[in-house]
Amino acid sequence: MNVPIIKPYITEKEGQEVERVLRSGWLAQGKKVAEFEQKVAAYEGTKYAIATTSCTTALHLVLAALDLKAGYDVLVPSFTFVATANSVEYTGATPVLVDVCKETFCIDTDWLELFIEDHYCAGEEGYVNKKSGNILWGVIPVNEFGLCCNIYEVIRISKKYRLTIVEDSACALGASINGVHEGAFGNISCLSFHPRKSITTGEGGMILCDDIEIAEKIRRLRSHSASVSEVKRDSGKGYLLPEFNELGYNYRMTDIQGALGVVQMDHIDYIISQRRKWAKRYNELINKKVGYLTPPCEPEGFCHTYQSYVCMVDQEKLGVKSIEEANAWRNRLMDNLEASGISTRQGTHAVHTLGYYRNKYGYRHYDLENAYACDRLSIALPLYVTMEQEEQDYVIDKLVEFG
Repeated sequence: MNVPIIKPYITEKEGQEVERVLRSGWLAQGKKVAEFEQKVAAYEGTKYAIATTSCTTALHLVLAALDLKAGYDVLVPSFTFVATANSVEYTGATPVLVDVCKETFCIDTDWLELFIEDHYCAGEEGYVNKKSGNILWGVIPVNEFGLCCNIYEVIRISKKYRLTIVEDSACALGASINGVHEGAFGNISCLSFHPRKSITTGEGGMILCDDIEIAEKIRRLRSHSASVSEVKRDSGKGYLLPEFNELGYNYRMTDIQGALGVVQMDHIDYIISQRRKWAKRYNELINKKVGYLTPPCEPEGFCHTYQSYVCMVDQEKLGVKSIEEANAWRNRLMDNLEASGISTRQGTHAVHTLGYYRNKYGYRHYDLENAYACDRLSIALPLYVTMEQEEQDYVIDKLVEFG
């Protein structure tokens, strides 16, 4: 049996809508992108949505629009895809990597507050890094794998230390706390529509916010900072090029992608409900049969959308002394599953262990021990809307056999 890590949920309607765009002759950013933006904003409960080429460019646009630059620090959880930290690097500012909770894979707010107290002191412009002299500008909490972080604690800490919050919600479209969706917590947030996410436009991202001035600035910046948009130019007297008064970027989504996204949003509730159904069944089977794995956590009041179904190998139950020994065991497990036709992935990486960040900032693996453990011991199992019970049973059977 062949069980992939993911299968995007695509119906005939997506193809039909894309074909309409292809036949229309307007392929670049246009009305379909605007319709997609409106659908996502309405679903997540925000006033504005700005589509981009990816979540990475969405994050970069936000930080550029907020004038982040060299001389500032931004706190970033280490256990995240490297793009989160890279977006800070692009601006010249410094990403300062912080630890996460092993249970949720999200930023550890207790650890975060102690870290700020230990490494920063109050100054006239804000909190100052005791070593570098950089000003502590903000924090980018990551809503990891479809679960919101402890955002209300992040907000409390940010008010205390005068920090700007930008949420990396690449994995978290539809995730919520007590019915409040990501994006509606009062912070700017950024989404991804990569094929492994809940809905997809092939590649693509989106920024959600409630501030009209920031939204308008981001819209300009994503299109080279042109003073007039392409849609407005097309409505009349568009034969002259507009003025360009700021340094901008080409981070525009195409109408082909927009058409795909519009139809995908029609399926979003079904997609999430199916993912949650299969995740619930995994939880039950793993708790009953696979003692060496810890299923993902869903705190009370939180709605996990399970963009990925990520477990942790239980080092204690394996009876091994070190993370490295448990990591070797996990890798053998993944090799065995691959040989059986089952695709897996590590959850994501700990950015502080990656060569660029090690070499530039001198991080060591155990500097952020929980992030390091999550990097070495996490395993994402196959999960997708059209999964069959037979496929899931096969995955469980192979997990049991290896254990």
